[in-house]
Amino acid sequence: MSNTKLELTPGPATSPEHEAFLRSVRMEKIKVRVTQILILVIAFGLWEICAQLRIVDPFITSQPSRVIQTIFTLHQEGVLFHHIAVTCVETIIGFLLGTILGTIIAVFLWWSEFISKVAEPYLVILNSLPKIALGPIFIVWIGAGPAAIIVMTLAISLIVTILEVLNGFIAIDKEKIKLVHIFGGSKTQVLRKVLLPASFPTIVNALKINVGLSWVGVIVGEFLVSKAGLGYLIVYGGQVFRLDLVMTSVFILGIAAAVMYQGVVLFEKIVVKNPK
Repeated sequence: MSNTKLELTPGPATSPEHEAFLRSVRMEKIKVRVTQILILVIAFGLWEICAQLRIVDPFITSQPSRVIQTIFTLHQEGVLFHHIAVTCVETIIGFLLGTILGTIIAVFLWWSEFISKVAEPYLVILNSLPKIALGPIFIVWIGAGPAAIIVMTLAISLIVTILEVLNGFIAIDKEKIKLVHIFGGSKTQVLRKVLLPASFPTIVNALKINVGLSWVGVIVGEFLVSKAGLGYLIVYGGQVFRLDLVMTSVFILGIAAAVMYQGVVLFEKIVVKNPK
């Protein structure tokens, strides 16, 4: 019997059409990113030119060159990163607390339909209530300090998270839940095996919404009571008519919020690629 070896030549990993599709997707992402950068460059360029030509008053609107100079000045004074850190820590704590507590409460309301029906009108009223009006009350109850700012952030983001996640739970296909019950699954197993995995996009959307709400809550809290932070710089700059300081703080806030949002997007990609 001859010892002949059969050699299999591997085919192409992907077809030319698939490669062309992947290239088109990559090019589309590059075009979107380049366009986003160009919009920013053009906007800041026009802002600087209009300020230089006195089309707008640079004392009122400031200008990019003054913003950069203010950043360097704050850095030389040794306070730049202190104010950024204070605001970022308060925002992250409020963001995490709002998301975690909101999800836990949503699970509890899904677990008990009776409590969910009882709580529904209160959640709607609390969601429509302007949380800024509660700021002075939080200060009196908790005291002037970071705790009041974090509670302010929590008040703004918590109800939205509860409603968002609870609506995601309710929207889950009832047939899937019935199937688990038919096979003898408990309510805990329905929660772990069906509800939470299927509601992952909803929870991620709640995270993305909470990014903006958390920053709003912290800045509002710092407007009311703060001795440090970007909100404090905005209030101080407005009081002493240092509008360069105000625009610089707003610029830094925009960068910090964008970084935090991209962190949530990265978390979403990691969890999607590596599901548990």
